[in-house]
Amino acid sequence: MFYVEILGTLPEMAVAEVRSLAELGNGYVNEVDYLLVSGEVENLKVFERLGLAHEYGVLLFSCEDVKDLLDFVKGFDWSKVIAGTFAVRRERMRNCSYNIEGIDRLIGGIIHSQGFKVNLSSPDVVVRVYCGERLWIGVRVREFKGKEFDERKADRRPFSRPIALPPRIARAMVNLTRARRELLDPFMGTGGMLIEAGLMGLKVYGIDIREDMVEGAKINLEYYGVKDYVVKVGDATKIEEAFPGKTFEAIATDPPYGTSTTLPIDRDELYRRSLESMYSVLEGYLSIAFPSDFNAVDVAESIGFKVLDMFYQRVHSSLSRYFYVMKT
Repeated sequence: MFYVEILGTLPEMAVAEVRSLAELGNGYVNEVDYLLVSGEVENLKVFERLGLAHEYGVLLFSCEDVKDLLDFVKGFDWSKVIAGTFAVRRERMRNCSYNIEGIDRLIGGIIHSQGFKVNLSSPDVVVRVYCGERLWIGVRVREFKGKEFDERKADRRPFSRPIALPPRIARAMVNLTRARRELLDPFMGTGGMLIEAGLMGLKVYGIDIREDMVEGAKINLEYYGVKDYVVKVGDATKIEEAFPGKTFEAIATDPPYGTSTTLPIDRDELYRRSLESMYSVLEGYLSIAFPSDFNAVDVAESIGFKVLDMFYQRVHSSLSRYFYVMKT
């Protein structure tokens, strides 16, 4: 079994990201307890791709009684999961309904009595205890540091523009497509979506109507070590002209949110035509963002898309948007 501790921002989208990756690992999500998601998966490594998460790990046990938790710890063979030193870290979630004061020390003492050495500063293994509607215990596999994502923010790229999705959100959007091999971004801009997809090992394709953006995206992709890419000048409303005869496993994109004064055609018409173009070349899932005042569901469904999920985000006082997951 697995657990994932998700971020508190966009939690519904974060759960959907975990569910999508669990699918890729031939598994499923079976429970959500505030910011803890648990389930079964054959290939735990799919969670290396996570964006909207603090960490993931192996779930050992869950219960609804502190005594049951301590009994499990006493009876478990910790040599199965601990090699070297260890530390116990507890997490009291907002919905915690148990008295867990000092439980990390209690559990640490029990494990130590089995002959394992404690190292609180730099342990080889971290045992995690979560308190929510239930009590959970597991072993961390990986923690996702904010710094690694910060290094790919728009202002850290060699070619940058002020408007770009945060890397964590871009990565989650890629994951929502369930892409295994490749991904297209028809509004690629400076290449943020393609950077995240490329770092996951996907072959990436991108187009942008502006030549300076295409050249800048190439610089950024090379800078972050993404080599398997095809980017070119192209119109998102005419994808087939950019890639004749090509269909795509997945598309993730963040169209511009401008007005008729800053876009080549009326904004809503641009969205409609680009959705039609994406539908014509897509064989799987689309992950896309639109401002909340665009009627994306009706437009997409009239084209033939099935809208599976939508997640609201208020960005600032003058912009709110929805992230959508659609399927052909």
